[in-house]
Amino acid sequence: MEWKEQDGALVKSFRFADFSAAFGFLTRVALHAEKVDHHPEFTSVWNRVDFRLTSHDAGGVTDRDHALAAAIDGLA
Repeated sequence: MEWKEQDGALVKSFRFADFSAAFGFLTRVALHAEKVDHHPEFTSVWNRVDFRLTSHDAGGVTDRDHALAAAIDGLA
């Protein structure tokens, strides 16, 4: 699945083999997000992680969100 724009945000879901794989992925994303100071909204349920990326201060999707989406894809 590709990232899609929905309600002023980029959204995408990722599925993994199990909870540990999903949590490990989320940890890698968290470390990257801290480094670039751009933090995603996410939910995690067992083997699925859902993201919603938006730049709240800009009122919608910006280049920072697209860059973070590309980084998240690379970490998956």
